Amino acid sequence: MPSSLSKDHICPIDELYKRFGTDPVKGLTAAEAEAKLVRNGKNKLTPPKAKPKWLLFIINLFGGFNLLLWIGAGASEVSYIIERFQKPNDFKNDNLYLGIILAFVVTITGIFQYFQEMKSSDIMKGFNEMASPMAHVIRDGHVQEIKCEDIVIGEIVEINGGDKVPADMRIIESRGLKVDNSTLTGENEPVSKSPEKTSDNPLETKNLMFFGTNVVEGNGKGLVFLTGDHTYMGKLAGLTMNVTSGKTPIRKEMDNFIKIIGCVAVGIGVIFFAIALIYQYNFLEALLFLIGIIVANVPEGI
Repeated sequence: MPSSLSKDHICPIDELYKRFGTDPVKGLTAAEAEAKLVRNGKNKLTPPKAKPKWLLFIINLFGGFNLLLWIGAGASEVSYIIERFQKPNDFKNDNLYLGIILAFVVTITGIFQYFQEMKSSDIMKGFNEMASPMAHVIRDGHVQEIKCEDIVIGEIVEINGGDKVPADMRIIESRGLKVDNSTLTGENEPVSKSPEKTSDNPLETKNLMFFGTNVVEGNGKGLVFLTGDHTYMGKLAGLTMNVTSGKTPIRKEMDNFIKIIGCVAVGIGVIFFAIALIYQYNFLEALLFLIGIIVANVPEGI
């Protein structure tokens, strides 16, 4: 089972060896590593479930109040065609232009919203790109190069300058080891790493290294205590995706406001459409009342 990030830099290293079943010299056996991989899963971040791009595009183009604007654009074109047949020698192009403009505006809005959602969905890809493809571990007493995603808890990993840290690790050995933690803490200066605990804060102590950070200098060894989604970076990615995929309170309030205004706009449009027909306006003029009121009041783009 994954261990606790808040305590693994405090407890004695021998206790971690015992808990993970790791030999301090020989590391894990191949059989132990395989069993842990099956039990805990791959050392990679789980991508969120995403809609197909074509479906996401359709939703942004025709979803919500965009559908009303498309209906308005279609109604404008229909009224133009009807007027052209009814008055072949005295028709105007106003409805034609209105339909084209509405279609253009709603298309641009839909495309913009689509790319905004695509940008949010690419966040997790950026987190996964932080992982190193390969890593050097000690198994059965020998140094082996394995895929980073196959690293398991209790693994002893060799780290050198230029490597990316493949998992959350407790420092065992350090020879001038310095790590760039800017992806986590925003600090630009490389941080020296050593086996000694220097702070109760896991992000500030020198005896921990975190998944996705860069080793800029020196070399050493680390004992893996968290992998995949359980790493600090994995938790950060999960929080980020929850923020980007979920709705903030103000976003929810705005959505409710938009729905109310939209319903009011449609209601007023229908009322004026009926009044226009009662006062014997022709159907086209009444339809224009309906379209104009809806388009003017639908708060699209908020």
